[in-house]
Amino acid sequence: MAMTSIKLKRILDERLLNENYRTSYNRSEDTYRIEWKESKQGMTIKLPSVIAKYNQRGERAIDELEDHIAEALRIMNQNYQLTGMEKNIYPVIRATSFPTETNLGAKLAYKDHTAETRVFYALDLGKSYRLIDQSMLEKEAWTLNRIDEIAAFNVRSLSNEYKQDTVAGNEFYFVATQDGYDASRILNEAFLEEMLANAKGELAVAVPHQDVLIFADIQNKTGYDVLAQMTMQFFAEGRIPITSLSFIYEDKKLEPVFILAKNKPRKK
Repeated sequence: MAMTSIKLKRILDERLLNENYRTSYNRSEDTYRIEWKESKQGMTIKLPSVIAKYNQRGERAIDELEDHIAEALRIMNQNYQLTGMEKNIYPVIRATSFPTETNLGAKLAYKDHTAETRVFYALDLGKSYRLIDQSMLEKEAWTLNRIDEIAAFNVRSLSNEYKQDTVAGNEFYFVATQDGYDASRILNEAFLEEMLANAKGELAVAVPHQDVLIFADIQNKTGYDVLAQMTMQFFAEGRIPITSLSFIYEDKKLEPVFILAKNKPRKK
């Protein structure tokens, strides 16, 4: 029989049975909420998207969701300190539309990056990570500048392996290690400068979602069209979408391509 929201709710209730949890189902929004009874911290699941995955992958989709929920709830119920965990702090790129506060009103630590993106900070916990909020900084008398320097240092320590492809006379490079910080490598200025030095044409950069960083050595007008289609597809398919726009990297600055396409003369 076909999976329905009610059936899925019952399955999750059974799998996540715990006297410390509270669950609820919102029929009008078709969502499932699970949270800690005491702190009320928790997460809301959109059931139609889970059903779609179930129809494609069967029980494995529910198994993975169960693991994800259990890990997320575990993280929410623990207190973490930053001192001594410096090597586990990384920057993460998010869209400017990404919330700057948690569901409980805690203000997240972040800084502006481009007109399309912001930099948040994550404490890596192995299977997952927790975004760092202002209260965590204040508790240990850390400044935003300090955590930014630590995160920037750590992202520079990551490997920069990529796969290469040639399309219509343009070279494309894809960083997709699946370590959770692929898009974060856009903050590694030395890496960007290296790619720029090796580019034959203009260097474009894109972070359509969290798990990919794209470089494009644009050598003809078709290159921009290919890159635009590519970033849109990645953006639509990404688990954590960031932006479908790409950027030109020049003079250590990132400028959206749609501005440059109208105003900037092409290099010959």
